[in-house]
Amino acid sequence: MLNTRKYQLIFLALATYAHAHTEARHHLIDIQKLNPQIRTHIYYATDDNFTKRAVYPKNAYVYLLDQVAQALNRVQQELKNDGLGLLVWDGYRPVSVQETFWRICPDPNYVADPKKGSRHNRGAAVDVTLVHLQSGKSLNMPTEFDDFSKKAWRDAGQELGVTKEQIANRRKLECVMHAHGFKGLASEWWHFDWQDALDHPEQYPLLCFSFDELAK
Repeated sequence: MLNTRKYQLIFLALATYAHAHTEARHHLIDIQKLNPQIRTHIYYATDDNFTKRAVYPKNAYVYLLDQVAQALNRVQQELKNDGLGLLVWDGYRPVSVQETFWRICPDPNYVADPKKGSRHNRGAAVDVTLVHLQSGKSLNMPTEFDDFSKKAWRDAGQELGVTKEQIANRRKLECVMHAHGFKGLASEWWHFDWQDALDHPEQYPLLCFSFDELAK
């Protein structure tokens, strides 16, 4: 009886730890509350995006899982030494918005099938570029956000009209993001997935919070 009780207590302790760990892993935070120096411009809260209409509410913020946000904060801290910073365009994305994207552009090179979901739908992906820290002016990159041409691919070169300056700036962003645990998407120079979410997808379920819920 004593041994049985002992094992029950051990199991309860492990289950409690696992639940707390899961809750912490799936906790979404506003990136600007963590570091106000990280700039944001959420195109999907405007009609200036490939859908031609606002698909996020005006009160949308950039949310990421805690550990992903902490890593992005470290990226910002490193860039600050060079007088640079981050401009984030998108983070966590509700699955309902993913379904809208898929109806408009059912191309897995650019939009994840909502049945499987994107790392964005898990709070584990970020769309980002580089800016000058003081002015906020964006560095010259190969394309604008959500460009569905070959110029936006991560390996696009001068044969596609990408300049040496743009290649250097794209590479700088990629190198600093990779150094802090992110991996770039091949078809979008601005998109980075959290590497651990790629390595252990089963630990990153789809999250179904609305922006209104997160803002409470």
